[in-house]
Amino acid sequence: MRPELSTKMTILEFTNYYWLKKELQEFCRTHELSTSGSKLDLTKRIELFLTTGKKQAPTRKKNKLLKKADFEKLSLDTVISVDIKFSQDLRVFFKTVLPNFHFSTYIQEYMKSNTGKTYRDVVHAWKQEEKRKKEPGYKREIGPQFEYNQFTRDFFNDPINKGKSRNDAIKAWKTIKSLPGDNVYAKNKCKLKEGPSSLYSES
Repeated sequence: MRPELSTKMTILEFTNYYWLKKELQEFCRTHELSTSGSKLDLTKRIELFLTTGKKQAPTRKKNKLLKKADFEKLSLDTVISVDIKFSQDLRVFFKTVLPNFHFSTYIQEYMKSNTGKTYRDVVHAWKQEEKRKKEPGYKREIGPQFEYNQFTRDFFNDPINKGKSRNDAIKAWKTIKSLPGDNVYAKNKCKLKEGPSSLYSES
């Protein structure tokens, strides 16, 4: 049984189970923690609180546009900084080179992981990703915060589930998220086979 989300649980218990965003927000609200941000932000905030008792203030995002002089300094040789902001100005700059440009999950992760490289490298990475999208076996990368989407995709990609319905996938998801450990489909096939849902029983 999944434990109750409370200050009595250990950090291992917290990280071992799946929590809905509204559950994380309710915990934060109860313990006077900020409820703003993504699910990942809330999770990190609670981990810090359970570990140290510290109440971390949310990071305030600055949406101010660049000054004209600063915008004009942007070029393909501009280096990706550690504190990169995916601002409207930056999007406009890339659209001058790539008319269809937008900050996809892939390109945001690329820029966060490649500080020190240049915007020219970003343009190259964007073009390469656009080429991959045209390949027959291409599948859009799903961010780690969207575990349910990834789980159901992997569920239906498994030949053993041919003919199964979305309700079967949801039932399997509910079974896995109630158990300790991660929620990756491939790592939990055995649990599903042995579980009470009998999703894999022979007909």
